[in-house]
Amino acid sequence: MRHLPSVVTCALALLALTACTVSRPPLGNPETPYPLGRAPQVGEIVHLPTGTPVREEEMLAAATDARIVYVGETHDNPASHRLELLLLAAMNERWPGQVSLGMEMFTRKQQPALDRWTAGELSEKAFLKEADWATNWSMDFALYRDLLTYARDHRIPVIGLNAEKDLVKAVGRKAPAELSEEERARLPEMDLADPYQTAMVEAIYGGHAAGSNRLAGFHRVQTLWDEMMAESIANHLTTCLDGSRRMVVVAGGNHVRHGFGIPRRVFRRAPASYVLIGNQELAIPADKQDRLMNVEVPRFPMVPYDYLVFTAYEDLPGERVKLGVRMEEKDGRVVVQEVIAGSTADRAGVKNGDVLRALDNEPVTESFDVVYAVGLRKTGDKGILEVERDGGTLKLSLDFQPLPKMEGHKP
Repeated sequence: MRHLPSVVTCALALLALTACTVSRPPLGNPETPYPLGRAPQVGEIVHLPTGTPVREEEMLAAATDARIVYVGETHDNPASHRLELLLLAAMNERWPGQVSLGMEMFTRKQQPALDRWTAGELSEKAFLKEADWATNWSMDFALYRDLLTYARDHRIPVIGLNAEKDLVKAVGRKAPAELSEEERARLPEMDLADPYQTAMVEAIYGGHAAGSNRLAGFHRVQTLWDEMMAESIANHLTTCLDGSRRMVVVAGGNHVRHGFGIPRRVFRRAPASYVLIGNQELAIPADKQDRLMNVEVPRFPMVPYDYLVFTAYEDLPGERVKLGVRMEEKDGRVVVQEVIAGSTADRAGVKNGDVLRALDNEPVTESFDVVYAVGLRKTGDKGILEVERDGGTLKLSLDFQPLPKMEGHKP
């Protein structure tokens, strides 16, 4: 009997512990368990799980311990892309010959072009044309140029992660059971039941206001993107049986943040150490305010990133210039259909119906030749545009400038 009080005491203690666990709300905010206690500054880096400010070299030393470094980017912020390059270079310096770069911006279908690029077999123009960059990813290539050039110069494999557009379209329109046999065969393993992703999708989409069927399609597409990228990463890593392959993965923040998008789905397939790194814009110019999503995002029970880098919302250096024409490819020729009033082309004397033959002595055989060449120009650059008009050839002097305000975006 002398042992009974001890048994009773233990039972009561366990009951009390259980009751406290069930009834007591969590302490603090799981997304920022250790708040910084002051306003962060542009350029500052914080380790969110501990609330500790760290130096860049400290973040790089710790992050490169992991086998996978996920970087959640803001697609049109150059600061995001400098962060990606910084991490890729650090991984490559620590693990030379063992690092790959996985990119949301490319699909598996583009892998042959990526392989030829990193092998040094393609010029930048030839690569963009072969990969069909303008159709597959709408962002200015200048945002990604330094990252992809570093990968090519250091022979770092670049892996296309994403799903093909035709499959995305089919999944958005049809439930899995309604897909064709060929479409179902192309699907990765799909987990549509993640509660955190579901909550995020509903918040971004705006709830059920537009109809449950459309919301369901949007949810399937988001899941397809995450699962396809996760499968691509896992497949690439597991091809190296000794586990030495490492990867830097760049994707939009919503695919990485909190870890339930791509990272959790990779771990399900191929458990490996990983770290989440993202950026948060503090200084947002007035002309970029409309790019921010007006979304009430749910609170999640985990930090969004391991390391958060505070940045400004920047523009690419120099204002983007445009030629200011709408073109059509017809019978092997590039024909001007419209000239924007006040544009570079208008001031040079380009007319509707002109056939574009050359730009700075480089032949123009398709619209891409013009788009690529103009994309390399800066405000104030000069050029010579050769056009065919009324059976004759004219050489027109160009003074590249941005389009007049409030006009549409033309090449």
